[in-house]
Amino acid sequence: EGPGAGPGASDPLGHGRSSTFPRRKSKDRKCSTTTPVDSIPTKLLLDTSWTEEEKEVVGKITSSRRQLEGEIEELIGELTRIGEEMDCMAECIQIVQDNEECPTKKNLRRGRKLFNSKPKEGIQFLRDQGLLNVTPEDIALFLFSNQLDKVAIGEYLGGGNDFNIRVLQNFVSLHDFCGQDLVKALRSFLDSFQLPGEAQKIDRMMEFFAHRYCDCNPTIFSSTDTCYILSFSIIMLNTSLHNPNVKEKPTVERFISMNRDINAGKELPHELLKSFYESIKTEPFQFHKEADEYSEMFFNADYRGWLTKEGGRHKSWKKRWFILTDNCLYYFKSPEDREPRGIIPLVNLDVKECSDIKQKKGSFCFEIVMNDKIRAGTINACKTQPDGKVVVGKHINYRIQAASEDERQEWMRRIRASISRNPFLEMLQQRRLRVAHKGPVTL
Repeated sequence: EGPGAGPGASDPLGHGRSSTFPRRKSKDRKCSTTTPVDSIPTKLLLDTSWTEEEKEVVGKITSSRRQLEGEIEELIGELTRIGEEMDCMAECIQIVQDNEECPTKKNLRRGRKLFNSKPKEGIQFLRDQGLLNVTPEDIALFLFSNQLDKVAIGEYLGGGNDFNIRVLQNFVSLHDFCGQDLVKALRSFLDSFQLPGEAQKIDRMMEFFAHRYCDCNPTIFSSTDTCYILSFSIIMLNTSLHNPNVKEKPTVERFISMNRDINAGKELPHELLKSFYESIKTEPFQFHKEADEYSEMFFNADYRGWLTKEGGRHKSWKKRWFILTDNCLYYFKSPEDREPRGIIPLVNLDVKECSDIKQKKGSFCFEIVMNDKIRAGTINACKTQPDGKVVVGKHINYRIQAASEDERQEWMRRIRASISRNPFLEMLQQRRLRVAHKGPVTL
């Protein structure tokens, strides 16, 4: 071996191996011209230590490598296309399998979907298909163990007939609260469905919850009433601490004070109440997105109940469910509705008794009007039309009937207390009146 021998000394490919070619420096040796010159590395062409034969062999190797790299790229492209075709084929197979799915699975899936939009019809469909026994126990298990819409579950459980109430009782009994503190149990319970909006339904649901929790933890509270009251107090605390509209946040001392004398005359341990307060303060209840706004509205409502309202364009009287909260008066067609039919912001308004209606509807009536400083114009309110479109209302007043004189006075008192004043609007209206009657105002 010559002095240049050794790993990589004469390796044109840089592989660190000694060349197997003999080192001949004869320039008279002829080589084949079948290898393209551009296949031979430029550096090798200029290297006079290589014979033409050696350069030709290296050129062939380089050409073969380039050809192989091209074939590899084509192969990768082909494999990619094959993969895409296989994915497409898998989708087609799934579609075929879905079409060939057994009628039982198809009907069960259809029943779940129908339940999510129309709970009663979904239950009836599953019953007609023989997929669900219509007993309180079986329906409760169906609601508890299937991934159904939380709003639909709450709507069905809120039914007021005896059968739905028995379903609710069985549904609550499927929850295991053993060894859980009250806040943790409430989180689990409120996560299994969406609370409806009507007070009577929530009262019934929380009553069953209190009984179930005390059955699972018989030594914590003196009675189910204690559990019931404290549960509502915790839910109210959640709203007060985390609703941005509540400016004055309750302290732990206030929370403790609110829950004195609710345990059959015995004090609840302050440490227990403090732990509940800190748990809610640190981690609020996560109501379902569809229910967030409405749940906050309900638990923070100043007042609610049925009233009869006079229509705007058509002067017919219709019963509506009213909620008074956040300086607004909302009215719904029924307590179960998620969207209000109308919203009346209580800004620069007045409420007074209404006695000029010459018919039976005139009894126990009151009306909401613009205040004395803003007499002209319409009330700044909005309503929802039957097609779902929200439009600006054109009422100059709202006439409303209560069921009794006491109820009328209570509603008027609460509405009056919720009315806010905007002095700028009053000044602006006064300025408009002056301009309209006396010409431009000189500043």
